[in-house]
Amino acid sequence: MSTVYKRYEGKYGYRQLQLFLWQDEGVWMNHKKILRLMQELGIQAQIRRKQRTNAVYRAAERVAENLLQRNFTAERPNQKWVTDITQYRVGERWLYLSAIKDLFNNEIIAYQLSERNDNELVLRTFAKAFAKQKDVTGLVVHSDQGFQYTSHAYHNMLPKVGARISMSRRGNCLDNASMESFFSHLKTEGLYPYDIRNLTEAQRRIEKYIRFYNQSRPQRKLKKLTPIEYRRQFAA
Repeated sequence: MSTVYKRYEGKYGYRQLQLFLWQDEGVWMNHKKILRLMQELGIQAQIRRKQRTNAVYRAAERVAENLLQRNFTAERPNQKWVTDITQYRVGERWLYLSAIKDLFNNEIIAYQLSERNDNELVLRTFAKAFAKQKDVTGLVVHSDQGFQYTSHAYHNMLPKVGARISMSRRGNCLDNASMESFFSHLKTEGLYPYDIRNLTEAQRRIEKYIRFYNQSRPQRKLKKLTPIEYRRQFAA
């Protein structure tokens, strides 16, 4: 138990440790027993730090209906994607991350980092995604009503590849909870535990965590598999 806890730098609580024990050691242990052992060993998950952000709304150019309706499940790849932008501050500078998640296996299929939060950040993210996913006809892409997603460039881009646009209601973060959840894991597991002094180090940590999340972090929703493993099992 303590070996697996230390392997993942003490970041995780008993429920995620249950999955790591199964993945790494082939041992399936009742979650209550794991919690009891952690208490006996005097170990616990690192406390998550929460950041408050002040939302700034701009007049939307073009909006779309909420097609997703908080149904964060998909039966096949490229059926439903969610996307959003988050920010991370180092000193007086900001690093912005635009990411796209496939709801079929919760895989981050494309991301882009930039010091500028603009339309180009989002367009480059989708260019990466479409370069890897050739056929996205019928795909639903869900976002909030951020200015990048209500721009004419965004609304012209997606229909060209046969995708439909879906948007959260104004100011309702729960409508895109799946993407918000990933950003929370990224920051609390991949950024906050470390003393990050510059944007280069922040970028390295983000890229490292996304690889870890896709390839090595099992999820209960995915039958104890990682996103990559779940996709490969589906394709087999």
